[in-house]
Amino acid sequence: MSEVVLKTENLGISFGGLKAVDNVNIEIKRKQLYGLVGPNGAGKTTVFNLLTGVYQPTTGCFYLNGEKLTGKTQEQINHKGIARTFQNIRLFNNMSVIRNVLVGLHNQPEFKCNPFVSLLRLPRHFKVEKAMRERAKEILRIFDLEDERNNLACNLPYGKQRKLEIARALATNPKLLLLDEPAAGMNPHETEDLMNIIRRIRDEFDLTILLIEHDMKFVSGLCDEITVLNFGTVLAQGKTEDALNDPEVIKAYIGE
Repeated sequence: MSEVVLKTENLGISFGGLKAVDNVNIEIKRKQLYGLVGPNGAGKTTVFNLLTGVYQPTTGCFYLNGEKLTGKTQEQINHKGIARTFQNIRLFNNMSVIRNVLVGLHNQPEFKCNPFVSLLRLPRHFKVEKAMRERAKEILRIFDLEDERNNLACNLPYGKQRKLEIARALATNPKLLLLDEPAAGMNPHETEDLMNIIRRIRDEFDLTILLIEHDMKFVSGLCDEITVLNFGTVLAQGKTEDALNDPEVIKAYIGE
């Protein structure tokens, strides 16, 4: 039986009596590419906010590799192994491309350095710094961004900024990567390239990936299974093709 990486049980949240997400049950197995789809306002990003500690659930709970993470802070959840990107790109615009990735590496145990060692600029400090830069360049190479490493993040074209945000999330060494509309605003060539990159990082980093996306061609070409939300509740769930062909899902997307 495949190892379950993420499990949600009756996950939900209400804002002032309004149920934004209600009774969501998802189970995602190791190395799965899983989609969370639905019309605008369906509650998809709210689910991401629950899984990353931005919001605390009103009902239910969720587990990463069997460990209950409900109630933990954003930082604690990230340390446990959940990283995310955002629908609206959130880079450190006035920092270089490589420094954006280095930020993600700072909490990794192998790059920890005693403040006293860093203050005195002892050999250990330079050894760790060099190792971090090499690791950052390895990650940037996957996204074809190594040659851009010394440029400011704000000077990258839009598609490359999207890639950089994924690279930075990847630097935190997650077990589960949440991608919020990763292909938004990309042209067909960029979208195809991104699909290949997502498959590659899934395999090379032993990652499980949950993504929100409105491009159904992207979802169909990438995701094994999906959950379809509508008005905060699960409308359909299962194999991607089956779920997208569900009459209730078609009605939710295009109306009666």
